Amino acid sequence: MRRFPAKIGEFIFHMHCKNTTFTEFFHTYFMSHNTVQNEIPDITLTIKDSYGIPFVNYDVSTTREPDHIIYKRADYLISIDNTFEKAEISAYNELALKHALMNLFSAFIVHRNWGLLIHSSCVVDNEGAHLFSGHSGAGKSTVAMLSNPRDLLSDEATIVKITENKITIFDSPFRSDSKPLGEKIQSYPLKSIQFLNQAMLNQRILINQSDAFIQIIDKVFYWPNDSKDMKSIFSMLKQLVTLVPIYDLHFKKDNTFWEMIS
Repeated sequence: MRRFPAKIGEFIFHMHCKNTTFTEFFHTYFMSHNTVQNEIPDITLTIKDSYGIPFVNYDVSTTREPDHIIYKRADYLISIDNTFEKAEISAYNELALKHALMNLFSAFIVHRNWGLLIHSSCVVDNEGAHLFSGHSGAGKSTVAMLSNPRDLLSDEATIVKITENKITIFDSPFRSDSKPLGEKIQSYPLKSIQFLNQAMLNQRILINQSDAFIQIIDKVFYWPNDSKDMKSIFSMLKQLVTLVPIYDLHFKKDNTFWEMIS
């Protein structure tokens, strides 16, 4: 059995894979930090393959048993103990495994009341992170591409740590078209959030906290299993929209929109 120790956000994951099917996936997206090889893991994860059928849709069923929680999709199955210290994933292929890991990590950080996983891209500029979100097709991938050569912290799922007085973004391994920065960077403070709208002219409009809360709530990757967790999510989102300015960004398909952000 292969072991892949990795740091995701501030947490140590020890991932054990029973065969080599997913080895390349782990080496590409979950770079093993030498500094965490011998650290006690926050969660230990066993991964199996040959489960289910190819991707059908994003529908996930959640079942809470006395001692564990089960998340099930056509192409993956997750079982997590109630302490969130041990978990098992069975996945059909790499796409299923990536989505299962996003599901697991989201549940883990909400359980810890640490932060959220948000459907977005996130770019570093002038020592700060700027998050770009929106509906499917709004331009998250386009913005990520147009932001080159700036460092890209995420292109699909952004790891957001939320505390009483600070919002911090971490390099995300949950990606579609780019690779993690690895040990090049640790984290950056979040300076702004943009909801994307493709347009003929660039314009950035500050929106109020209530509207921002409504717009961002459905961008959180989360599959409900506990009403207590939903209260935690609402509380963290309220803190997020309080601490970070949020805008509607109307942008042309070139990099000139950065003139309004930098």
